[in-house]
Amino acid sequence: MWQQVVVFAVLTLTLALFLWGRWRYDLVALLALLILALLGIVPPREAFTGFTQPAVVTVAAVLVLSRALTNAGVVDLFSRWAQRIHGGITVQLLALTGLVTLLSGFINNVGALSLLMPVAIRMARSRGVSASLFLMPLAFGSLLGGMTTLIGTPPNLLVSNFRLQATGASYRMFDFAVVGGAVALTGVLFIALLGWRLVPKRTSPKSAEDLFEIGRYFTELRVSDESRSIGRRIRDIVRASETQILVTGLVRGKRRIDLPMGLETLSAGERLIVEGAPEDIDRFVTSAQLELVAGEQRTSDPLKSEDTTATEVIVLADGYLVNRSPRTANLRWRFGVNVLAVARQNARLKARLADIRFRPGDILLLQGPTDTLPDTIGELGCLPLAERSLRVGQPRRILQAVLIFGLAVILTSTGQVRPELAFVGAALACTWIGLVPVRGVYDSIDWSVIVLLGAMIPVGVALETTGAAALAADGLLYLGALLPPSAMVVAVLLIAMFLSDILNNAAAVVLLAPIALRIASALECSPDPFLMALAIGASCAFLTPIGHQSNTLVLSPGGYRFGDYWRLGLPLQVVILLVAVPLLLFVWPLRPGG
Repeated sequence: MWQQVVVFAVLTLTLALFLWGRWRYDLVALLALLILALLGIVPPREAFTGFTQPAVVTVAAVLVLSRALTNAGVVDLFSRWAQRIHGGITVQLLALTGLVTLLSGFINNVGALSLLMPVAIRMARSRGVSASLFLMPLAFGSLLGGMTTLIGTPPNLLVSNFRLQATGASYRMFDFAVVGGAVALTGVLFIALLGWRLVPKRTSPKSAEDLFEIGRYFTELRVSDESRSIGRRIRDIVRASETQILVTGLVRGKRRIDLPMGLETLSAGERLIVEGAPEDIDRFVTSAQLELVAGEQRTSDPLKSEDTTATEVIVLADGYLVNRSPRTANLRWRFGVNVLAVARQNARLKARLADIRFRPGDILLLQGPTDTLPDTIGELGCLPLAERSLRVGQPRRILQAVLIFGLAVILTSTGQVRPELAFVGAALACTWIGLVPVRGVYDSIDWSVIVLLGAMIPVGVALETTGAAALAADGLLYLGALLPPSAMVVAVLLIAMFLSDILNNAAAVVLLAPIALRIASALECSPDPFLMALAIGASCAFLTPIGHQSNTLVLSPGGYRFGDYWRLGLPLQVVILLVAVPLLLFVWPLRPGG
């Protein structure tokens, strides 16, 4: 009895920390596992067996394959096609949402979304409409795609893993496709034909200059012949001014030095290109005895030169920058980049840059060396918002990637080879032929997801072995005693939808799967309709921006507010419920052959 109380207490703490959001999901999951292991509820020798589960290995392999398909240029072919789409908003949304749904069935859904986000923003700007009309449908499409295949999203692999433990057989590649595919198709049609009209039309900036008000915050300052800054280092005069000024360039004669080091010594006649709030610029000019350069004498672009560039990026939920400030992240000295401005929910933050702690979904204006900035953006855990040039891709490399990936899918779908073996073999093949460099293999894997899955699986097992899952299931059965078993399928679907709106969907599956299996056993029903309902519900995080990383990514670029998501998300969930339940009960009957 005491073990059940402890398990429920730990799960309550875990859910509270997930909702609080100050700690990363993977760290919270590890904390829950550690508590249960120290108390002996999870046998210490079995505490980390979750990392050896087939679902965890398969997720890692699929992430590597996603990188291989992108590197080969396969995915970019779809994006190039999307850029040629013409017609009304309905046509463009149908094509974009359908495309991201298709891609998300086979590659990481955040990767598919990030590839098409710049295309969607360009389409919105070319039509003169708010990007909010395109970005939320695109994010929801990436979630719908996860319903269609075994590898579409980690929750599907977890559901398959629970079925393997319960029945001795896992799901195959396209077992999700009949119900999930129909639901996804219905969802795409609803979004493109009607749903987008429910999305609030938030004001969207037309360019980085509009969003960050570049002209207002950038200026050039000259070192006069009488200036006290002559012979002093840049670092010293900035410190002495007690401002948050960023020196982004130094013009020395005919030469421009981008991102000058703080140790550079100033001479008369040299010019500094600086960025800061107007009051900081005024104070800096007075403190350092500098002169404002007349507008006609300025350089053509304070952000860019031959060797440097600036671009907008979005902070990912599990990126290096989350909960760090520019100072604590040591961006200037460690990465060689400047954060020139930060925007949150479509408005530039007015607080001092050094005091801002980055959040997932923040838009940053980064300046850095042209040749290294793209790699630096990846290291920081950000995605470029500006449209990038696409790889054309060599036909031979594209063919290689498609053949390797296609062979793994065929072997998995026919049951010839287990998914973890097929996809790990495909990932190794892609590495062997150079589609993914050896160092890039580990960079391709989202380790926070791997740690989350590996830590939560033993917690889910503890839920079952202590009888806590049976207790929760009995409570649901008691509440629904007068209802038919099909009502329990609906209940599992609705609970999964609700939990996925407020916490990571993989964690929701780990917590609900033992309960769903217990309900099926108590009702003497097949576990399949309950597990499939759980999988569908886990991909329906449509009501909040925190339910899934795809929703978080579009929050700032679309200018959305927290309460905007339910306007499209709630009707979409109702449509999914109406379509999914009859299909589930038909394709996966409660009592097969009965």
